[in-house]
Amino acid sequence: MIQTQPSAKALLPLLLFLALFIGTGTWLTLQGVEFAFYQLPAPVAALPAVILALLLGREGFNTNLETFFKGVGDSNIMAMCLIYLLAGAFATVAKATGGVDATVALGLSIIPSWALLPGLFLISAFVATAMGTSMGTIGAVAPVALGVAHSAGMDPVLVAGAVLGGAMFGDNLSIISDTTIAATRSQGCEMKDKFRENLAIATPAAILVVLGYLLLGDVATIPAQSTSQWFQVLPYLLILVLALSGMNVFLVLGTGIVAAGAVGLISTDYQLGQFVQDIYKGFGSMQEIFLLSMLIGGLGALMERQGGLAWLNGQIAALIHRFSRGHDGEQNEKAAELGIAAVVGLTNACTANNTVAIIVASKVAKELADQHGVTPRRAASLLDIFSCVVQALIPWGAQALLLGSIFALSPIAVVSLCFYPLVLAIAALIAIFIKHTVSSH
Repeated sequence: MIQTQPSAKALLPLLLFLALFIGTGTWLTLQGVEFAFYQLPAPVAALPAVILALLLGREGFNTNLETFFKGVGDSNIMAMCLIYLLAGAFATVAKATGGVDATVALGLSIIPSWALLPGLFLISAFVATAMGTSMGTIGAVAPVALGVAHSAGMDPVLVAGAVLGGAMFGDNLSIISDTTIAATRSQGCEMKDKFRENLAIATPAAILVVLGYLLLGDVATIPAQSTSQWFQVLPYLLILVLALSGMNVFLVLGTGIVAAGAVGLISTDYQLGQFVQDIYKGFGSMQEIFLLSMLIGGLGALMERQGGLAWLNGQIAALIHRFSRGHDGEQNEKAAELGIAAVVGLTNACTANNTVAIIVASKVAKELADQHGVTPRRAASLLDIFSCVVQALIPWGAQALLLGSIFALSPIAVVSLCFYPLVLAIAALIAIFIKHTVSSH
């Protein structure tokens, strides 16, 4: 590998991307535009950054272009993109065949009247884990939760916070979530290993939140739900079991797509032609993150070749050395884990997109992990956890904006009583400072 001279200048393209993304979102917010941070598609914002990186390199435009293409075509980037497509296809087919509605109905049918708040949190958590998307979960669960809240006289802010928290729990843990795909592929670990590492941190946080909601909740009457569609929940359970068994993720998602389609063909009037169209529609739903992953992969390769990542790693390493001076390697490892958490958290606050934040921060996180003995599954878990923590707490994030529009609340009100991300952050910090048994072998 060619040794590169550390250069702060090589980070200018990344700063340009963030400036365009954040600047546009901020300006549109001031203009009163809804979903302001999502008006400029991230791949479009990345294009000027790529052009600047191509022009900055000293090796000539053609050589820089070759470096960019190698970054775009990196095996991890390509695998990530193909997994995105399959995950999108599965989610679209499963939703079209009634899986989401059946899951929500089944969940509501088994909630006791005294457990409305924790029940809504757990339904959101399961649906998000099954679907792999917090936005899709909120779109499916929030209207139902709002109706239940109104009929039960519950505080809508509290209910919105429960739905948001559950959605982020599932998004963070889901094996088919784009955040999990980006985190595991960029850090070089298996999804099942990251899931187990993540689960050990997220489970205590979720239990504490559920107990808190039990104390806050009131007895409520929940509308009667049909449980006759339980069959349509099976594809979600199937991919979860297959993925945890260690099956290759491409086989897991391929099997899930076929199973979801088969369930629709057997139990509803779903047609084969519609099945094929929904697979392609699912591919299309991943277009933005697919393109961004390739562009950021190429941009990352250029910044690495031109010394930008070496300079950034040097600065972080200096901070780690200062923090852990006089301590052993374990202290360095803890400092590196805090560095990973800080880098992805700050990036997420700027981009308001947890998947984008993971993709942007992944190379720095990988370097920190390799240099200071952080296991790949631990690094992937921390990337995903702290991106989701920040995403759930920022009022300008898509999740808070969508919930605010459904519940007729301000996004600030939505995040104000969302307890799960705060508890998750505390649990993750405790796991960093107190050596976790899961990461010790």
